[in-house]
Amino acid sequence: MRRVLLLALAFAVGACGSPRRLGLDERPADRVAVPTSSVHYRDYASAAALAEALRWTETAPVLVSAHRGGPVRGLPENALETFEYALNHAPALIETDVRKTSDGVLVLLHDETLDRTTTATGSVDATPFADVRRARLVADDSVLTSFRIPTLAEALAWADGRAVLLLDVKPDVPFEDLVAAIRQARAEDRVAVITYSLADHERLFALAPDLVVSATAETMADVDALLESGVDLSRVIAWTGVGTPDPAVVARLHAAGIRAQAGTFGAVDGAAYAASSPVPYQAVLASGADVLSTDVVPLAALAARTANLSRRARR
Repeated sequence: MRRVLLLALAFAVGACGSPRRLGLDERPADRVAVPTSSVHYRDYASAAALAEALRWTETAPVLVSAHRGGPVRGLPENALETFEYALNHAPALIETDVRKTSDGVLVLLHDETLDRTTTATGSVDATPFADVRRARLVADDSVLTSFRIPTLAEALAWADGRAVLLLDVKPDVPFEDLVAAIRQARAEDRVAVITYSLADHERLFALAPDLVVSATAETMADVDALLESGVDLSRVIAWTGVGTPDPAVVARLHAAGIRAQAGTFGAVDGAAYAASSPVPYQAVLASGADVLSTDVVPLAALAARTANLSRRARR
């Protein structure tokens, strides 16, 4: 097990272009943007092409979304090195969190504070970027790594030619700042933005109607409101909540050509991890869900591949 971990760490660091310990300098965009290692890379020519690829159809494959990038022991959440590791298992959507430092830099971090996942302390929005960058990321709540907190700009550059970033934008980040960063990087072809209310979805749609958006659709009422809104439904994937979704909700979404994403982090992932088996994902997939948002990327990816093979065999 230790040897596997060391190999994974060596691969993850090497995949980013250099085996050195990461320092405080910005990663050169031309370095992180060059694909280097995975057969699971995906590249789309435009935002429209991405939206089309994420539409639900009868032949649409089950996808995996790496929650917080898919951390494992030794590879921390919301790190580019962890994103790269996740892509060894599937052409995953990379879900990641966006926050803002006190001097306005957009960075990848889940919590309001630096305490849990880094060697620093304090609120992210009260800390200047130089101090945020100085912190080292901590994996699995205890493993100290050499990795640093990435900026959103670095992540957008890394994703070019590699993956789709599913951006969980925290309340301290105005949509205007997020859209400006996406536009500056010309990254519309490799991002989808998570919203938690129809009002936020409509506000984002008014700012950037070309972007793919993850909309909340946990109940039939949520679905009805979404379908009756003025947003572009061809650029939507739907979040059905954590656990097995209501099959009626999923069927209604599919009838509108919308993918249904279910969160398996928590009980389902825990059961899969404990059993070292993809079997616990079967109930979620049986409901019709076609995107598994997971903390256990290798097992969820195996469940997705098995489901896709089974569906192809039935056609």
